[in-house]
Amino acid sequence: MNGTVTDSPDAPLTTLIRRWREDPGATYQTWFLWEERLKNFRSIRRGLQTVVREIRDDTFGSQYRGSSLETVVHSIAEQRQIFRGADHAFLWKPKLRIPDIYESPANQRAFGHFLDTCVGCTTADELVDAVRNLDRHHIKGLGPAAANLMYFLHPTHMPPFNTAIVNGYNALTGANVKLGKWEEYLALRSGLLRLTTEHRSLLSNDLGAVAGLMFDLGSGRYSPPPQAGDPHALQLWQADLARVREETAAAANARRLARDNDRTHTEVQGWLRDLGKALGFQVWIAANDVSRPHDGGTLGDGCLTTLPPSIAGRPGADAVRLIDVLWLDSTAEVAAAFEVEHTTSIYSGIVRMLDLALGAPSQATARLFLVAPDEREQDVISQVRRPAFSRVRELDVQYLPYSALERHREAMGRFGQGLKAVEAVSRRLNDLG
Repeated sequence: MNGTVTDSPDAPLTTLIRRWREDPGATYQTWFLWEERLKNFRSIRRGLQTVVREIRDDTFGSQYRGSSLETVVHSIAEQRQIFRGADHAFLWKPKLRIPDIYESPANQRAFGHFLDTCVGCTTADELVDAVRNLDRHHIKGLGPAAANLMYFLHPTHMPPFNTAIVNGYNALTGANVKLGKWEEYLALRSGLLRLTTEHRSLLSNDLGAVAGLMFDLGSGRYSPPPQAGDPHALQLWQADLARVREETAAAANARRLARDNDRTHTEVQGWLRDLGKALGFQVWIAANDVSRPHDGGTLGDGCLTTLPPSIAGRPGADAVRLIDVLWLDSTAEVAAAFEVEHTTSIYSGIVRMLDLALGAPSQATARLFLVAPDEREQDVISQVRRPAFSRVRELDVQYLPYSALERHREAMGRFGQGLKAVEAVSRRLNDLG
């Protein structure tokens, strides 16, 4: 098939894409439509800017563990199944001495220049040129896995890249893309752009959609449509497609757990919403959460529909709008900000709160809270200890465990005043661990 797929509106590939979009266990619904996915784009961009700055200032260091790069890549690796293992390419392999961006200052600077160029690019041609310039340095062990960083900077131009995506693309198109070479990645990118154009009504400008389809093909959830002219193979494939709906108990349980996690996150936001109102604050709910069903209505019921101009016009306002819950005082300033980190990356929430606190001097007085399950306390501590988050310790962020919020919220709402009661049941991150 030479790496291309042609398809009439009723052909098997169209059928496959439609079935894939409707499948509650496929990446389209579990990851691509996942609201938390969108929250991570800005925080990852900001994290990569930190990596660039540290390399430019010669403060990045000579190891991956504990670096600002590890912080960013860890956040990507938490993006559900499709990015699991994304950090493997950046881990230092001492026997092979790869990837050679830790021991070689020249290679490290080339990598930093590549990231800096990608952050500033505005066109696809500029991004492709950045890839080719990096490839000319022949940095041992630094291959197209770095495309996952590019995806979170430019999702409409650069698709993610991993073994399952490559395997799915090869199985679908008959191509022979290999891992490890940038030219192979660029060839796959061209093919995915063609597929997206040919199936525009079913896919998305965001290349995460078509990459997700390739991932599900490459990981074996779906079989690719057979080539034309083989009716028996087509019949077998249609039977396989039908069996996908008969999911295993494990897959069903995983989906139920994901739904429960989303419900729990929303429930905790609801607790904070109601507590804030009871304490006399105006409440802002994250812009992408306001319509979530909650308690017979929606999460945004009775809350602010727009941020005050004094906040909306500040640097980082786009990220501030995505903070899970804000309490505003009578002067329309933020009195407290809460990030609920149920199962998702703590990193993304911390970056949003930094955008709030550092966006304007007046916000330095806002109290910042990470709200997380009791069992995630060590997660919170380990993230805050990262060098990349030295500013968090200066801002005196507090950890509010679920159990304390659940146990005391009604009494705080009835008898509390201001933030004193909430601070009393929270713990300063600087005092933990």
